[in-house]
Amino acid sequence: MVTFIFFIILFTAAFGRLFCGWACPQTNFMEMMFRKIEFWILGDAAAQKQLAKAPWDGNKIFKYSIKHIVFYALSFVIANFFLAYIIGMKDLEKIITEPFTKHIGGLSAIMVFSAVFYAVYAFFREQACIVVCPYGRLQSVLLDRNSMIVAYDYKRGEPRGHLKKNQEDSVQAGDCIDCNHCVRVCPTGIDIRNGVQMECVGCTACIDACDNIMDKIGKPKGLIRYASENSIESGETLKYTVRMKMYTLLLFVVVSILSFLLLTRKDVDVTIMRTPGIMYQEMGTDSIANLYNLKAINKTLQDVPLTLKLEDGIGRIQTVGFSYINVVKEGQGSGSFFVILPKTAIKERSTHIVLGLYQGDKKIATAKTNFLGPIKVTD
Repeated sequence: MVTFIFFIILFTAAFGRLFCGWACPQTNFMEMMFRKIEFWILGDAAAQKQLAKAPWDGNKIFKYSIKHIVFYALSFVIANFFLAYIIGMKDLEKIITEPFTKHIGGLSAIMVFSAVFYAVYAFFREQACIVVCPYGRLQSVLLDRNSMIVAYDYKRGEPRGHLKKNQEDSVQAGDCIDCNHCVRVCPTGIDIRNGVQMECVGCTACIDACDNIMDKIGKPKGLIRYASENSIESGETLKYTVRMKMYTLLLFVVVSILSFLLLTRKDVDVTIMRTPGIMYQEMGTDSIANLYNLKAINKTLQDVPLTLKLEDGIGRIQTVGFSYINVVKEGQGSGSFFVILPKTAIKERSTHIVLGLYQGDKKIATAKTNFLGPIKVTD
């Protein structure tokens, strides 16, 4: 998570909200699925405005009903996939196939998520990017004048004027003809000509609209384009600044630490402790035993039957109950066992011992602990 945060900081400092406009699930679902379905059912923007003003007759009720039914159905599908990421596909399959009385909590979660997604895509929409999304709030502190943003070239566009193609006085005004197409297509309703704003998600709809107008009036494209504030003001190219270099260095350090942790990560983590409150026990006339508790965490996708051995070969281990300790997949296991050493092997009050943990014949971990014996042992 720390690595991801550092990456977000570097990426935003360099490219602004490029992720928001092109990779964010909220934007992709909204623009590539829900809005296209809305256009298919209700018509384009002009048709939707006319329909909104029209009286509530049968045609209007039918279209809006179909739209909201389809929206909720899609939200229900998305909620199922979303929940699968949290609880896993197998548990989700049980919720779907088994009687709902066995999974009231899971079914309730699906319905809640479905309602949330439906509300977002049917009503809240881009307000989620402006009001709710923390990334949008962070943008204001992560961007600087060298960050790549969707920018309006005010030096070329100003002063604005309602000009036509090849008009003679075009030299008297800028290239922006104040058609407001960039404002009409903006999903968050901002005017990009007012400069970089928190609400801009970097979708570049304004770029496409402006380029289309520039083609029609015979002006070069790029009045609105990807650029930095400094490149608009002074014509500088995008730079790999000192700030970005420092972010890159910090990200490299964190990635290195993460890589080391992943490479050295054990499939099974084991904790072994002597059972508190219990002293050593004499086993016959020649041996002493200590009782230990074992707790293991299994990070793999299969059950691990653990067996224990003394690495130095002196003495033996006697498990309580089964001959092995079963650690379930992606879960935990625990057990108790005795370590029994001959009295001749005990020279001190506390003896260091090393235990090997095996899955079949494969050694998967080692653990060190202390063996408590009498202060003085006599033969």
